[in-house]
Amino acid sequence: MTKILMTGVTGNVILSGYIGGTVLTRFAQRPDFENFDIRCIVRSPEKAEKIKSQIQADCDDVDAATGTLQGLKKRFEKTGSKPIFINTSGTGVLSDTAAGMYATDTIWDDANPEQMATLKPTQPHRPVDLKIVSADAEGYVNTYIILPPTIWGISRGHLFDSGISNKKSVQIPALIWASLDRGQAGMVGLGKNIWHNVEVHELSDLYSILFDAVLSSHPNLGHGREGYFFGANEEHTLYQVGKSISDVMFKMNKSKGGEPSTFTKEELDKYFNGSSYLGSNSRCRSNRSKALGWAPKKTTEDMLESIYPETELVIEIGALTASEKL
Repeated sequence: MTKILMTGVTGNVILSGYIGGTVLTRFAQRPDFENFDIRCIVRSPEKAEKIKSQIQADCDDVDAATGTLQGLKKRFEKTGSKPIFINTSGTGVLSDTAAGMYATDTIWDDANPEQMATLKPTQPHRPVDLKIVSADAEGYVNTYIILPPTIWGISRGHLFDSGISNKKSVQIPALIWASLDRGQAGMVGLGKNIWHNVEVHELSDLYSILFDAVLSSHPNLGHGREGYFFGANEEHTLYQVGKSISDVMFKMNKSKGGEPSTFTKEELDKYFNGSSYLGSNSRCRSNRSKALGWAPKKTTEDMLESIYPETELVIEIGALTASEKL
């Protein structure tokens, strides 16, 4: 029986559990699910019991990554068999300081380890990523890092319906709430910056496909320095998101519609802790992921159409504090 440890499965309606809960739900749908001994690190005994009856990790938490790697090293020393570590990072590691004022021509390729190695250690998520890659280089673990971009869509299933896991993402809901609160759709700068996007259930497919590839020693698989896997499909500008939010707010009688306007400095402070991160560029190509057979179908148009139900969910959940958005 294959033993699997999952973190980031539980959360609340605002924070964690969105990706982890969706991945666990995806694994529960596999025909070979009974062959897995899955253990989950959860936030409370109550949530542990809920998970048992129905079947939080942080990508910037260096201490959590260190502790996990130490445990894996002890296991290797005891058994002589290399464990597998699949970690969730994010394409925020590619972000720049555009502040919504321009699009970049730089596109990062997960199949180009030389390019990935040029990322500065001060980039978001990078300290954890480097620690994980370094552990692989030491030889006691094979590591794989999945980097999602803007994730969209409302997660479904028992984990989400019961409140164990958070059913919504971060970036678009944060923009939605700020726009609702100010009475007009907003954007950072001119919204010219570009990000890639992925639907959450299609992202969970990548975890399942990568897992199978690792166990089967897939010929296109790399690990460590060559173990980056972007979970990205199509591109969008921040302006497109802002305009769609504006159209949805108009349909809901929440605003007069029209063009999204630029967040003021005071609004960036209020809604996003003063950060212009949502105005950064994060462009990439999922060549290594797609070489494994991952084939996402949902488009940017699908993402924009999802803003209506996501707005309904944001209204249902209520206000977010600034620290809970980014």
